[in-house]
Amino acid sequence: MAKQTKSNTIVHPRYGCAIGAAYTVAAIPGAVPIANCGPGCVDKQYFGLSGSNGFQGSGVASGGDMPSVNFGENEVVFGGAKKLDGLIKSSLKIVKGDLFVVLTGCSGELIGDDVASVVKSYRNQGYNVIYADTAGFKGNNVRGHEIVVKAIIDQYVGSYKGKRRKTLINLWSEVPYFNTFWRGDIAELKRVLEGAGFEVNIFFGPKSKGLSEWKNIPKAAFNLVVSPWVGVDIAKHLEQKYGQPYLHIPVLPVGEEATSEFLRKVVEFSGISPDKAERFIEQEAHEYYYYLEHFADFFAEYWFGLPSKFAAVGESSYNIALTKFLSDQVGLIPVRQIITEDPPEKYREDISALYHDLTDGVEIEPEYIEDGYLIEQALYDTDFGSSVPLILGTSWERDIAAERRGLLLEVGTPATEEVVINRSYIGYRGALTLLEKIYTSTVGGK
Repeated sequence: MAKQTKSNTIVHPRYGCAIGAAYTVAAIPGAVPIANCGPGCVDKQYFGLSGSNGFQGSGVASGGDMPSVNFGENEVVFGGAKKLDGLIKSSLKIVKGDLFVVLTGCSGELIGDDVASVVKSYRNQGYNVIYADTAGFKGNNVRGHEIVVKAIIDQYVGSYKGKRRKTLINLWSEVPYFNTFWRGDIAELKRVLEGAGFEVNIFFGPKSKGLSEWKNIPKAAFNLVVSPWVGVDIAKHLEQKYGQPYLHIPVLPVGEEATSEFLRKVVEFSGISPDKAERFIEQEAHEYYYYLEHFADFFAEYWFGLPSKFAAVGESSYNIALTKFLSDQVGLIPVRQIITEDPPEKYREDISALYHDLTDGVEIEPEYIEDGYLIEQALYDTDFGSSVPLILGTSWERDIAAERRGLLLEVGTPATEEVVINRSYIGYRGALTLLEKIYTSTVGGK
């Protein structure tokens, strides 16, 4: 059983609370989040999930411009439904959007505001307004993400009895903003899946067509979940609602071998002809190994001064994906893998099993630790051998990396020394970017 370390407090948090899912809404083109919570709640989520996480920026009606009830004493005593009603009315007039999502925080849920009734009055008038109960006591922003997605499916997408398109798939993977590189990663997944012959609903970011893709969810042949656990409950919900099957691939593909295997699994599950996928794989592999062959000159020359052992600290999807790639394809040795986003207990055994088959003869037991102090202690006690320690982590690991005279690559929340626009570390292209980043840090000393 994987080691699990508990603490009564959490130092150096690596996620937001459930209402941080406002940024799931903000990531949907045409959608507008409305915060039914106290002042500062969503503002703190912005700084944690975006500003201090690759400086990802904000879109329309997010960041400091997000409509918010700003609960005060008056609302706590007398209720906030009236103020929420006025806020929705104003938002519909002022903010341009095709879907408005009211997210309720702790204050509104604790006093029992009937948000559903307020929202219903606008729906009865023909407005696309829905709601999601995302109080912080329900969990972190990853749980909030799934709550919001299900709310949009149930209240906006609705029922469907028509046909499905054989090549159309719904992709569920990284959590917008929380996953630092979500924009580039989702774009790369879309690119390779389309190269293999599919149409892909991705729902979030600049490559998404926005709400039209959400309306097309029931028309897809199946749902594809690419994550250790996030999105599985969404896929099960869709299976029950629309009778759609789903394929769960728990490890994000990084590098040629993993990405080609990933595409072949999806093609086999779908039942479409593999011809187009194989041509695409051949083309991508040729280009990938061209670059890798030239990188090999550097690697062969300087290998004696490069890191040979590494630790990974962060949420499970990037942790296992990068650990598997560096172990299997680069030959580095994993010595400490710490998962930080508090995955549900029901998924932990399966997540841990992924680390038991990293490559031939290489396995490690991951640890589930949320508290930054305990993580720092664990890294301090880790044996990296005589080579330079390599830590794939967050800004919170910067001090311990310096103390161990190691290299830190920020790959998760928070990332305060990375500016992320559309970078990706997955797929064919992302793997090359990852190698560039690691070994630039190695020769540059940072």
